Amino acid sequence: MSRSNPYAKLSGKYTPMARSKPTLGSKAQKNARESISLKTLAEHLGLSKTAVSLVINRVPAAKSIPHRTQELIRAAARELNYRPNHLARSLRQQRSYTIGVLVPEISEGYAALVMSGIEDHLLQEGYFYFVVSHRHRNELIEEYPLLLQQRAVEGLIAVDTALSEGVQVPLVAVSGHRELPGVTNIVLNHARGATLALEHLAKLGHRQMAFIKGQEFSSDTAVRWDSVRGAAAELGVEIKDRLVGQLEGESSSPELGYQVARKLLALGEPFTALFAFNDISAIGAIQALREAGRCIPDDVSVVGFDDIQSAAFQNPGLTTVKQPLREMGELAAQTVLGRINAPVKQSYPKEIIVEPDFVVRGSTGPVPGSCPKK
Repeated sequence: MSRSNPYAKLSGKYTPMARSKPTLGSKAQKNARESISLKTLAEHLGLSKTAVSLVINRVPAAKSIPHRTQELIRAAARELNYRPNHLARSLRQQRSYTIGVLVPEISEGYAALVMSGIEDHLLQEGYFYFVVSHRHRNELIEEYPLLLQQRAVEGLIAVDTALSEGVQVPLVAVSGHRELPGVTNIVLNHARGATLALEHLAKLGHRQMAFIKGQEFSSDTAVRWDSVRGAAAELGVEIKDRLVGQLEGESSSPELGYQVARKLLALGEPFTALFAFNDISAIGAIQALREAGRCIPDDVSVVGFDDIQSAAFQNPGLTTVKQPLREMGELAAQTVLGRINAPVKQSYPKEIIVEPDFVVRGSTGPVPGSCPKK
């Protein structure tokens, strides 16, 4: 005897687009104008409270429920104005279902792409989150994890944040490079990224290269610069101190890269390629090069790092080392939730390494040939 599908009876039971709307008792009609209970919603759909709760609260176990059934449950909840009582659930289970996220700032670029991955996964799994931006201020980097824990977050995700100590809840650090108790670091293979960029420029014939380093406070600056120097030594590319500039200031504006490129140009040391710390600074550098009469890429090739959303839409499109930033955000969220829901004494990964890719666009080309002057 075949086992019947417990959700089959829902088929056709509730269709928001149907000509005749489902009828409820007078009490339910009154509640629908306000907010109905989970029990009322489940009875109306002909399903168990457990099944409806799994879908509404986006619990992982809801994946066992047919997709069509999930859609009908959500549609009914919207039509009947059902509002889940997250506070009651938290009190009943003694959990907050909340994650704290620390970022340097909220702006277009690196952090925004990582956040998009974090957000999507947490929402999918039914978790709420707090986001705080610390602007790389040490006192806030120390204070915010404590404040978030006081607000009962179950875990923390730190993005490009130079933490100095662990915390009492599971913590995942994106671009974290310090080995700390209770912390899982998600890091890019910077050595591979630097090799991809310099190999590309070297194959195009470039030997006179300029470089823009990141700000001293950025978690990736030191490891990325060490990787650049290592790749250059392997490829026989000379790094001249006079052709190395460093970003200064907390802003994420292209203005920082613009100012560094102007200083490099003012030195009069020739270079045919520039490798920038990130895409934002590369975009600023391109503007400075153009103002100095240099054509991109005919006079100077430019390589960025990150592959932010606007990189492909520059003129010319920016060649760059691609960090899978959105995927790194998803991985951070998956990891912190995995640690939260794991058995108490289960071990956790100390480090997770992700691989970069390299995207060639119009900002790089062979060693200077000709460029039409207007």
